[in-house]
Amino acid sequence: MARPAQFTTAMEKVAQQQIQEAKTARELRTGLSVLIPKKCDCSNAVVGELLGVGIATVVRMQRQIREQAAGIAKQKEPWGGRRRQLMTFAEEQAFLEPWIAASKSGGVLIVPPLHQALEQHLGRTVHPSTVYRLLARHGWRKVEPDTCHPKRDAEAQDAFKKTSPKQWQRR
Repeated sequence: MARPAQFTTAMEKVAQQQIQEAKTARELRTGLSVLIPKKCDCSNAVVGELLGVGIATVVRMQRQIREQAAGIAKQKEPWGGRRRQLMTFAEEQAFLEPWIAASKSGGVLIVPPLHQALEQHLGRTVHPSTVYRLLARHGWRKVEPDTCHPKRDAEAQDAFKKTSPKQWQRR
């Protein structure tokens, strides 16, 4: 059996104040998550059933009240963002700066050398799609291929145009 939670009088006062000033159902439940077990001496499972939340949520709410009573209430970080980023946005900009400067002076931005440089910079292997996402974050788009093949033979094409029949006929 789990040990019962210890609720101080300071926690009880904070919970009562939160209930009185509650503007949302979440704030009301947070205050009740401390007062119900303090007054009724019941488990977190029972409190969770009464409040319509899970046991883990009850424990989180109680911890929030405990931190407020101790004066160490910390601001909850918002959800979202790049939680598994390899570099910050500013570091990425600094890394791409020489590549962008070279491409502005008439060069072409080619991904494989950039991919190798990124792996060397990070000291680990990364998937090639990481480079494409990095470029997309900084305003680069995938450039469409040229209208002609790089290994084409312009003379052979012109010769074909001159010697080919004007209309194709079925035989």
